[in-house]
Amino acid sequence: MSNTTNSGKSLNAVVILAAGMGTRMKSNQPKVLHSVLGLSLVEHVLGAVAPLDAQNTVAVVGHGRSLVEAKIQNSHPAVISAFQEQQNGTGHALAVALEALPDLDSGLVLVMAADTPLLTTQVLSSLIAVAQDAAASVLTAELIDPTGYGRIIRNLAGDLDQIVEQSDATAEQHKVSEVNSGVYVFDGALIRDALARVGNANAQGEQYLTDVIGILRGDGHTVRALVTSEENILGVNDRRQLAQAGQVLRSRIVEQWMLDGVTMIDPGSVWIDSSVTLHPDVTLLQNVQLTGTTVVHPGAVVGPDCSLHNTVVEKSAKVVRTVADSAHIGEEASVGPFTYLRPGTILGKKAKAGGFVEMKNAELGEGAKVPHLSYVGDAEIGEGTNIGAATIFVNYDGEKKHRTTIGKHARIGSDTMLIAPVTVGDGAYTAAGSVITEDVPAGAIGVGRSRQRNILDWVLRRRPGTSSAQAAVADSSMTNTK
Repeated sequence: MSNTTNSGKSLNAVVILAAGMGTRMKSNQPKVLHSVLGLSLVEHVLGAVAPLDAQNTVAVVGHGRSLVEAKIQNSHPAVISAFQEQQNGTGHALAVALEALPDLDSGLVLVMAADTPLLTTQVLSSLIAVAQDAAASVLTAELIDPTGYGRIIRNLAGDLDQIVEQSDATAEQHKVSEVNSGVYVFDGALIRDALARVGNANAQGEQYLTDVIGILRGDGHTVRALVTSEENILGVNDRRQLAQAGQVLRSRIVEQWMLDGVTMIDPGSVWIDSSVTLHPDVTLLQNVQLTGTTVVHPGAVVGPDCSLHNTVVEKSAKVVRTVADSAHIGEEASVGPFTYLRPGTILGKKAKAGGFVEMKNAELGEGAKVPHLSYVGDAEIGEGTNIGAATIFVNYDGEKKHRTTIGKHARIGSDTMLIAPVTVGDGAYTAAGSVITEDVPAGAIGVGRSRQRNILDWVLRRRPGTSSAQAAVADSSMTNTK
């Protein structure tokens, strides 16, 4: 998107106000770093303004400065940081930002708070367009309950005249339902002079950015207002509003993915982070959570009851009742139910990690199977190999992790303990119930169990009078009754 509109006024700067403490969050963490749908509040805002292609973007920081700056630099390294040591109001915050832009004297300046994650690029673009023939434009909304918001005061002609903060509003002004969103676009050639004339004679003793509107109007300049929906201007000041923002974002994300070709059986039970990538013809069943950098490819079916984080699901794979973190599920692979794939797990094409299987830092080759009730840790399993039920890869000796390697088309018997480090060769077997402590050569069978010994009449002697003893006496197959 170009930063210059048809009339030639470019978007010179975006200023993000991110200095507040956010006391109503009741948290040691700065408010703007609280997350919703995989991104912090400030990252949502930066993501919305990035496509506007402003020449400069400045984040005004204050409380938790180092934490906020680190988060911003990690995701948007081109953003300039300006430090507002004393939080003396939004007008003062903009003045601090302009100090970081000494050459700004033309174009447009977009100013908005960092706690408004629901604002979209489209809405902001519309506000910038409205500002082309004005000294400023303000984004507003009509609220059923405007409590807490600054009121938009219009003149008899219906034009924006001034913005009055609630604490300074008269009883009549309190009745006004149109409110200020805190999002503005100013003419860069006028904003410095107007800002210099902002005082602090108000209930809060702060420099209000809203006063700039009155100053510009008093100078005879045109100021415009763009009305948007209440949903778009929702700010986050406490945990309730954080949850509300999450609900709205969830609905938007889910709806967009369905429009892009993803099938969802129960959209209301699906949560998808902003950073997730889905492809057409993916199917998501009930109760699915996709977070982080998860990617799901065409034809894959995920759900019901799955939580995948930073996980790749390849084409036509099926994942049922599974928790996966930083795993890679191969094409046409099958996972679940009740399966846990931990970081470093890689499933090859048509591989299977079945019911009640846990895998960690393990690679399962093409067509290989771990059907049920097994733990596979720090292992490499070749193609076509089958791991019997209740097999345990014993990878930890109390101090270090060790790796197990199993070749192609091997057969690991049920209830095998593989004591790492150990290698089972191509085509080799292990006998059920074995404890394997030495390498098994290709084509061999490893047997690691002692010979069975039966002690006759043990129950009669050691557990006389019990139901077990009575059952044994009644069994005509007993070899030695007394």
